Amino acid sequence: MREQPIGEAVEDEREEVIAYHGGDERAAVGTLLEDIRHLRRQLVLTEGAMGRGISRGWRPSYERG
Repeated sequence: MREQPIGEAVEDEREEVIAYHGGDERAAVGTLLEDIRHLRRQLVLTEGAMGRGISRGWRPSYERG
């Protein structure tokens, strides 16, 4: 298996996402934003169900950093 440089892999992913949406870049961005909202809701639910002892005080971060 040929390894791709990271920059190449990211560009390939972008092209795949846009191709999946028939070349409609706005639709691709809209889908990705919906995915972000869904994953944030899942993180909130997980945080609420997770006990402090399990995570030793770790709290999820909702922003990239």
